[in-house]
Amino acid sequence: MAAKYITLEKLEKEMDLKSLTPEIDLEERKISIPEINRPALQLTGYFEHFANERVQIIGVVELSYLNRMELEKRKQAFEAFVSKGVPCIIFTTSEQPGDELIEICRKYNTPVFGTDKTTSAFTAEIIRWMNVQLAPTISIHGVLVDVYGEGVLIMGESGIGKSEAALELIKRGHRLITDDVVQISRVDDVTLVGTSPDITRHFIELRGIGIIDVKTLFGVESVENTHSIDLVIKLEEWNKDKMYDRLGLEEEYTEFLGNKVVCHSLPIRPGRNLAVIVETAAVNHRQKKMGYNAAQELYKRVQENLARKRGG
Repeated sequence: MAAKYITLEKLEKEMDLKSLTPEIDLEERKISIPEINRPALQLTGYFEHFANERVQIIGVVELSYLNRMELEKRKQAFEAFVSKGVPCIIFTTSEQPGDELIEICRKYNTPVFGTDKTTSAFTAEIIRWMNVQLAPTISIHGVLVDVYGEGVLIMGESGIGKSEAALELIKRGHRLITDDVVQISRVDDVTLVGTSPDITRHFIELRGIGIIDVKTLFGVESVENTHSIDLVIKLEEWNKDKMYDRLGLEEEYTEFLGNKVVCHSLPIRPGRNLAVIVETAAVNHRQKKMGYNAAQELYKRVQENLARKRGG
């Protein structure tokens, strides 16, 4: 996996920030850690364990502390903080730093931004956004479709029918996220998000026909840009010597980037309607998440029936 980063130019645009140092070029400035720091202790002169590589956020409390200092002490405290090589400083809650603080940032070529949002709201928003942007990412071969709100990743050997199944699902009202190449990002310990490379977004390859544009043919409601990956279906050629799960009492899993996802192996035979089977698997998976497992219910009924017979 290649190292990921965010440019300050993109951060400014996506977070709707106002640059207080517009003369400083942002294009080559990069952030690679999805965390922030509020420099409370650093403004008092304590720099042990200082996470100077993070985005620095100064709110009402930090700025009011600085403003209570005498001018020279304020400048010394702020310069000691900025001189540690922080990537940027963001002032929240419409707080306006004094000219002396801006001049220190210019001296060290440190970009400064402002936002009207409160510190708590902005901190939550920027952390969430950076976690998505900087999440570890891999690319795999497959098709990702939104089926009844469940992100279904269809995998299998080339030519087995993944794209054809996706096309039938689209015609039945479901949404395509990506065909052929799926970029998977690990947003947190339980969430995987799939998206498409920009160059192939909304396109499907059908052998014998060629490339089709799903968004143009079926409308904007037939596509999405990203979706969580909730279920994996692996298509494979039917093997009469292999034992396939017929009850589903125990879940099987596959793993991406350290996160486990429920996985079903689906044998392909002539006459099987893959789209209907995928729909059923998605609904069944959703039902299990809501607390109902049909296989366990059947097992329970069988056990109760046997118990009654033994008791009779």
